Amino acid sequence: MPARILITGASGCVGQYTAAWLLQNSDADLLLWLRDPSKLTAIQANNPRVRLLVGDLRETDRFASDLATVTRVIHTATAWGDPERAQQVNVVAVKRLLALLNPNLVEQITYFSTASILDRHLQPLPEALAYGTEYIQTKAQCLRELEQHPLAEKIVAVFPTLVFGGRVDGTSPFPTSYLTEGLAEASKWLWLARFLRADASFHFIHAADIAAICGHLATTPHARNSEPGQGAVRRIVMGQPVISVNEAVATLCRWRGVARTPGVPLWPWLIETLIKILPIEVNAWDRFSIKQRHFIHNPVTQPERFGGTSHASDLEAVLQDSGLPHRGGV
Repeated sequence: MPARILITGASGCVGQYTAAWLLQNSDADLLLWLRDPSKLTAIQANNPRVRLLVGDLRETDRFASDLATVTRVIHTATAWGDPERAQQVNVVAVKRLLALLNPNLVEQITYFSTASILDRHLQPLPEALAYGTEYIQTKAQCLRELEQHPLAEKIVAVFPTLVFGGRVDGTSPFPTSYLTEGLAEASKWLWLARFLRADASFHFIHAADIAAICGHLATTPHARNSEPGQGAVRRIVMGQPVISVNEAVATLCRWRGVARTPGVPLWPWLIETLIKILPIEVNAWDRFSIKQRHFIHNPVTQPERFGGTSHASDLEAVLQDSGLPHRGGV
């Protein structure tokens, strides 16, 4: 029988890329859990392999009979902004969802977290619970509780780094990620960024590559976690090789035709000055991130790890895919 895969947050950027990958590369039947079917722009809702579960994640019991039939889960749904809602969606609803699965039938649960809660060795950051926003704190709390869950050996926790996807001009059938949307706004600040240098680095990944990784996990036999230094729950940080902030700014400047200067290092006192004079709100987690600077993880996973090919392996490929107008290099 074909696999029966539940995707939560199915109308989101990652959810739709993942559903599209599975429809194209597998024979699985898909249960797509979403709140607003009108936002399902890249998937045909009348596809005979697709069944929509329309409702809030906090209404888990409404779909108890459906949840008892699934063999795989890809849980992308999340919440932020409102602390109470974040707690209910990111922690309480996750545990209730797992409780409604048939433990004798479900083979694997791919649970989406965020790489921000892990250190460079993929171990939980204590600061995530101490200083994190409601989103960061609830993700850290949920991971800690999943490590002790009866289904822990069937859980693969995936930790996306910075996620690109869709297009800034709205011409993609897929939703535009917040980071891709931010490219246009970031371009407006290149007049300032071209004068600055920052000692910081990060990973990024395209939603199409997230979908390829999750699709591979969902269509291959699940095995107990054999990753060194981890518990029962397997941890996979999804990202391309690390890139420095200076490299990222230089790439964006070339793409937009903005000349770079030798630059001024962003000393701590200069950062504090910019925070005061620019329209920027900084919370405790932001300040920790500024102090940390290098959000690097080892290992990081791309589709190549599982025999695939990355859709966007570098930042220039991301910009090409994003639809951000190209004004030539300088």
